Amino acid sequence: MDTRWKNKFIIAMITVLFAYGASGVLSVLINGREYANPDYFHTNQFRSDLDQYAGYLEMFELNNVTLEKAKEAIEVSEEDIHEHRYRYGTLPEQIDNIRSQYEYRIQEAKDTENNEFAKALTDQMNKRIEDITKNFESDEHVRPKVIKEKEEKIEEFFKEKEQLRDQYDFYEDSFTYYFEDTSTGEVYTNLTLSKNESPDEVMKKEMVYHTDYTMDKNYFLHIIMGGYEGFEQSLVESQSGYFKGQIGLAKNLPDSNMFIDQNNLFKQKQIVLLIYGGSAVLAVIAALIAGRRSKALSAEIKRWEPLYNKLPIDLRIILLGLAVIGSSLALFLINDFLIDSYNILPRVIELIIVLLGASVLCGLTIVQLKYIAGEFKDLENAKAVLKKSLVYRTAGGLKTSLQEAFLNRSTGTQLFVVLIIIFGMGMGSIVMFFHPLFALFYVMLLAFAGIPLVMALIRRLGYFNRIVETANELATGHLGQDLPVKGKGVLASLAGNINVLKQGVKTSLSEQAKSERLKTELITNVSHDLRTPLTSIITYTELLKSGEVSEDDRSAYLEIIDRKSKRLKVLIDDLFEVSKMASGNIELRKERVDLIQLLQQALAEHNNAINESNLHFRVTKPDHPAIAFVDGQKLWRVFDNLIGNILKYSLENSRVYIAIAKVKGQAVITFKNVSKYELDDQSEELFERFKRGDKSRHTDGSGLGLAIAKSIIDLHDGNLEIDTDGDLFKVSISLNIEE
Repeated sequence: MDTRWKNKFIIAMITVLFAYGASGVLSVLINGREYANPDYFHTNQFRSDLDQYAGYLEMFELNNVTLEKAKEAIEVSEEDIHEHRYRYGTLPEQIDNIRSQYEYRIQEAKDTENNEFAKALTDQMNKRIEDITKNFESDEHVRPKVIKEKEEKIEEFFKEKEQLRDQYDFYEDSFTYYFEDTSTGEVYTNLTLSKNESPDEVMKKEMVYHTDYTMDKNYFLHIIMGGYEGFEQSLVESQSGYFKGQIGLAKNLPDSNMFIDQNNLFKQKQIVLLIYGGSAVLAVIAALIAGRRSKALSAEIKRWEPLYNKLPIDLRIILLGLAVIGSSLALFLINDFLIDSYNILPRVIELIIVLLGASVLCGLTIVQLKYIAGEFKDLENAKAVLKKSLVYRTAGGLKTSLQEAFLNRSTGTQLFVVLIIIFGMGMGSIVMFFHPLFALFYVMLLAFAGIPLVMALIRRLGYFNRIVETANELATGHLGQDLPVKGKGVLASLAGNINVLKQGVKTSLSEQAKSERLKTELITNVSHDLRTPLTSIITYTELLKSGEVSEDDRSAYLEIIDRKSKRLKVLIDDLFEVSKMASGNIELRKERVDLIQLLQQALAEHNNAINESNLHFRVTKPDHPAIAFVDGQKLWRVFDNLIGNILKYSLENSRVYIAIAKVKGQAVITFKNVSKYELDDQSEELFERFKRGDKSRHTDGSGLGLAIAKSIIDLHDGNLEIDTDGDLFKVSISLNIEE
């Protein structure tokens, strides 16, 4: 028992040593190039910070252009004028665009008899058209606009510049600089120099790090302030020469300074990587030597090999891939723990767990590689292993399935078989020379079997060709006469199916044409119904914001905005409710409800509107209650929509008939009225969303009422039908009731 545990301990130690060694080698490969630098100040990260500081330094210290000077230096080129002039297209295109923005609003103002507002909009439109026209007539008319745009861009630059001052201040406390303008000889520095000292001497003596640095006058525009490269003539004090000098980090900076701290940490990691890499190499060597000498490890590997080799080879390759991925991730984690962690002591337990996991995964990877390599030692064994793979078995099964799929011979194969029979009968004519009885038998066989076989073959071939021709016509979209269905064979079944397909294509084309038309109408109606109140809200809001309206007009405008916004809310709410119902994402709260009482409540809600209208309502109902298990609130919505439609769309001074009756366990509720709009016998389309009887869409309906009503009734397993006869409009609702 002690020997067994000792062997397991030896195996565990070998795998741990190998995992640790592999992670160390990987760490050296990953981090060796970076930590080969003499210090942090030679890394790409520090160089990036140095370049950022140089850009901030030039922008805040070396470049003395003020906002006023930048504006004075603005230049307007012919290219600037041309770009501004054609920014929104040619002159006709811009004029058409302006008119399209105003004509609808002007017409709406005229429709509401707000002539003063219509005149104001017309004057505003004409003024903009006149201004655009002058843009194309005179460069001098465009020049001030270009200057104004550039001034706004420059102002934006100075605002962004001030927002970046904190970042410059962050760097300023760390760096020391000395720069000279090569064109003017002017010196910029925060370095303290004695009379007899040169900048190079001071930098070498007082800096822990320093470097020569040269930059163009517009360097900050490329490094810090991207997007302003075209404004050099205004934002750069002088285009001639460049800044040349040095940047350094002083020795007296505290250890808490970010760059000093990073440098100290860099040196620590250099030492860690050196120790880590050296010990890793020793660990790998020790693991390899111990693994080769360990009999326990060899015995353990051989013990599991037969069981592992029972798995299909492709499954074993997948398991190997998973082990490789897992071990790689674990090795990367160990590297992160040892190299990238600032303080490893609190995470020792995590490191041990990851190291053990990496050891197991690395061990599994090596063992599986050994197992799989052993399977491919010779070609014959490799073939046998591949034949047992899942892929090979699947391919074999697919081949068998394809063969079975072609067991039913095609028409061409059947023709080939028949031709062989006929050829055989021809060859059989030789038997006539052996005996006269054979000759008689052959003639009888030819007369009663051969000739009918040939005639049947010709007929079936003709029938087949006709089917093919019809199928080709159907494929090109030409729908001709139906094929005759002769007999019960394969060709007859095929002809019948093609006839069915042809009818389906006809129906599909009809439905597609209808769907395209309804989709176009839906998009048009949605755009119109949502844009109309939204345009009014935007228009009157702009008028209120101008501050040039009287108190009476202000109240009127607010009333319009309130009315239009409520209108828009109703449209959006209805559309949202229809979408919920269409997706089935709605919950019914069913209870026992008297449909007669519910209908009376709906009529009572509209009592004032009914009395104010010139319609004559005739309501018929049974004496006894009609109890149904329904969602009363949703069903009330149906009645409310239908009564509201009657009040909006009925012909003046006409009668309205509403009746409820019990028929065979159902309540049948009918609403009949005479429409003041032509219905065109398209009753089924009235269920479509945003579809109205009022095609001019002057009414306030959302066009969703009948769609909502239909969805609610469908959710109650009921039926809602619309019938039109001339201008007579009839809605019938059927719902199950309790007897």
